[in-house]
Amino acid sequence: MAANSHTVATGGRAGRGARSRARPESVVVPFPRPAVSGRLALGRFVPSGRTFLRLVLVLAAAAGCWWVARETSLFATRAIDVEGAPPPLARAVEQALVSALGESLVALDFSALERTVEALPAVAAVRFDRAYPGTLRALITPERPVAVVRQGQASLLVSERGRVIASLVRGARRDLPRVWFAAEEPFAVGGFVSETIKPAIGAVSPHAGVAFKAWVLSVRFSEDELTLRLRRGLEVRLGNAEDLALKLAVAARILPLVEPGSAYLDVSVVERPVAGAGFVSSLGAILSNPQR
Repeated sequence: MAANSHTVATGGRAGRGARSRARPESVVVPFPRPAVSGRLALGRFVPSGRTFLRLVLVLAAAAGCWWVARETSLFATRAIDVEGAPPPLARAVEQALVSALGESLVALDFSALERTVEALPAVAAVRFDRAYPGTLRALITPERPVAVVRQGQASLLVSERGRVIASLVRGARRDLPRVWFAAEEPFAVGGFVSETIKPAIGAVSPHAGVAFKAWVLSVRFSEDELTLRLRRGLEVRLGNAEDLALKLAVAARILPLVEPGSAYLDVSVVERPVAGAGFVSSLGAILSNPQR
C-alpha cells in the first residue's frame, strides 16, 4: 500500500515537471476596433450651432441689403445719360425713358426699356448700364440712313436695314439717292420696307462694298429690273436681284473703263457686260487682276 502511494506521488511530480518545461509561445491577438456609427461620421461635417447661426445672419444681412437697394430710394434713378446719339435723337430717348426716373436702378427691367427705346424709328439698338448711385446710361446705335424711297408724292427716309426712319418733305436729303418704287404698298414710319424693295436698298447701302455707292443719284426698281442712275448721268443696269453683290462688284471694276458719253453699263449678265453699244473686252483682265 505504501508502494502504491509512492508510485502515485512520483507520477504527480513527473507531471508537474513536464508542465514546467513546456512553455507557451507569445501570441498577439488583434482586437477589432469598434465600428463608428454613420451618425457620428456625418456629424463631423455638420456645422456647429454657432456656425449655422453666423451663416443665417450673413444671409439675412445680404437679403436686407438687397431689399434696401431695390425698394428704397437709396439707388433711385435720378439722371439719364444718353451716349452715341445725335442731340435730337438723344432728347427723344430721354423722353422715352422718363418713366424710369425715381425707380431703383437695381429693380429696372432692362428688357422692357430696350423694347421702349428700340421702338423709336431712328434707333437700331440700345444697351443699358447702371452708373451708381443714380444714373441710367443708355448706349445708342442709331439707324443709318442710306436712301430716300419715293412712292408717289411720299418721300421716306430709309436705313440700311430697310427701316423707315422718317417721312420727309419733298426735296429733303439731297445727299442720298432716291429709290423710285411704284407699287402701292403702304410704308409706316418705324416699320420696314417690303422684301421686294430690299435689294434696291442693299444696292446703295454702305455695306454693299461698292466703290461708286456715293455716286448714285437714284434707283429705279421693278420686279425684274434694278437700275442705278449715277450723278454723272450713266445708268448701271443690274437686271434682277440675283447675284446682286457680284454684279455690283463687277460694275465697280468696269466703271473706270467706260468711255465718257456712254449712256449705260449693263451687267445683268456678269459674263458679258455691255457699256453703251459695245462689249467691254477687258473684263477678263480686270477680273483676273484684283489689284488693278
